[in-house]
Amino acid sequence: MPFSIEAWVLLPDHLHTIWTLPEHDARYAARWALIKSCVTKKCGKMSDPGEHVNISRSHRQEGGVWQRRFWEHVIRDEPDFHRHLDYLHWNPVKHGYAKTPMDWPYSTIHRFVTQGFYPPNWGGGGVEEYPADNFGE
Repeated sequence: MPFSIEAWVLLPDHLHTIWTLPEHDARYAARWALIKSCVTKKCGKMSDPGEHVNISRSHRQEGGVWQRRFWEHVIRDEPDFHRHLDYLHWNPVKHGYAKTPMDWPYSTIHRFVTQGFYPPNWGGGGVEEYPADNFGE
């Protein structure tokens, strides 16, 4: 199930990613299921031993790491792609994990700066710099 990861940011309690799937392939759910399964098998032992898994999750053989659902959006055009990149890379600042996007190490912002897509000081002006949340997170 090939795909390309165009951008990502990993936060303590969630992640955002932008993928490119092969043409005529929209099997996001199947890919997420594989990712969740592999991560749970590899890292499940690292989770909190006191973590409570409710009955529903237990019956479905689900751990407590992942939520069941995910939000998907098909990028419409270049401006839409840029808006989603900005939102994704701004997320650590939005949630108070970093003062600037470049301060957060678990993100593709560093690659985008190296490639010249963003200037090195992008997002360094503070919370007022980024427009209102239009994505409903």
